[in-house]
Amino acid sequence: MKKQRYVQKKTLTCKNVNFMQEFLFTVLMILSVLTPGLSSTTTFNVLQYGAVGDGQTNDSPAFLKAWKDVCESKSHISRLIIPPKRTFLLKPVTFSGPCKSNYTYIQLSGNIVAPKTKSGYSGSHLNTWLGFSFINGLIISGRGTIDGRGSVWWQQPCLGNPLPGTTCRPPTALTFNRCYRFQLKGYTSINPARSHITLTSCKKGIISNLHLIAPGTSPNTDGIDISGSRSIQVLNSSIATGDDCIAISAGSSMIKISGITCGPGHGISIGSLGTRGETDIVEDVHVENCTLTETLTGVRIKTWQGGAGFARRISFENIRFVRANSPIIIDQFYCPNRNDCQNKTQAIKVSDVTYKGIVGTSLTDKVINLSCDQNVGCSNLVFDHVYLTSAVSGQKAISFCNNAHGTATHTKPALHCLLK
Repeated sequence: MKKQRYVQKKTLTCKNVNFMQEFLFTVLMILSVLTPGLSSTTTFNVLQYGAVGDGQTNDSPAFLKAWKDVCESKSHISRLIIPPKRTFLLKPVTFSGPCKSNYTYIQLSGNIVAPKTKSGYSGSHLNTWLGFSFINGLIISGRGTIDGRGSVWWQQPCLGNPLPGTTCRPPTALTFNRCYRFQLKGYTSINPARSHITLTSCKKGIISNLHLIAPGTSPNTDGIDISGSRSIQVLNSSIATGDDCIAISAGSSMIKISGITCGPGHGISIGSLGTRGETDIVEDVHVENCTLTETLTGVRIKTWQGGAGFARRISFENIRFVRANSPIIIDQFYCPNRNDCQNKTQAIKVSDVTYKGIVGTSLTDKVINLSCDQNVGCSNLVFDHVYLTSAVSGQKAISFCNNAHGTATHTKPALHCLLK
């Protein structure tokens, strides 16, 4: 009973925080529509700039013309409308700032589709389909769909040299670079060629109520990749894709992930860190109230040997696994292809990691795997109320530790291998 009361209390607390964020966002939007005198708003519609929305015509020029006026507007809120019941074909474009308004609001009511063929990306060398750069106060919200039409990239990988003027590496669907005070809310992203969303060097962002969808077999279709970013929240979203549901990479801190349903996918990952011997840092990451179903891995921290830096102050709390593979992993020997794996004495330090209130089932027998470097190791690992069992009849759930230091209470399978 104590465990149940604890979970309910934490869930209510997080819901209250998320409710306030949603409430403030809603108030801002209502003010922009109903009280222009209090909060001046200028509205631009892509149809007024020549966009057709038939799913066949290249609407990129019209979107860029509209964006120019949106970004130049000095209103408190500058709003770009992508209307419903239309499908807009966009070739690779970048929407750049800084903009003059306090908030730049993209109302995504219609649908956006990518080119059907690789030749539609001819001349683009950014490996991005839709890019957003140097924009403060960006809001993308609506019930529209962004379709990356990625299957052509999954089924026909590049062999040899690409044709002149074309890109070989699959493009990320949406990339946000150096954006500050941004929100992504409500829309659906399907079938990206590579990742759905990538954040690079962004600050103070809230991503909520998104639906990110791709087949479990689609290669490298991460849900959300976060790198070099600070104060990011990912809330109340469903992610079903072919790689990491969420991946947090070097230079990121103060990351909160809550209310995520993940699966299919590769789970929620920190790393990989220290590739090619870099010095990488990740800290203050909190993952809570998430459900991972039939994922390839669960929650994991992965670092390469030879790297430097640290991953610290990380917590996984109130996590539920449903027939997941390898629910809990720390891997300081990460080398996914098992080719030319380096044996180095230097490693990224992993410390102050907490697993609390975790339950569920695993398709593999090794439900807790703490593979820490012999020279650096992992320190101050805390396991509290962690209960994992096998989803396979007759298969015993086991734990494994290598140079892992910490404490475990109310944990099954028991972590007798954990060092003090």
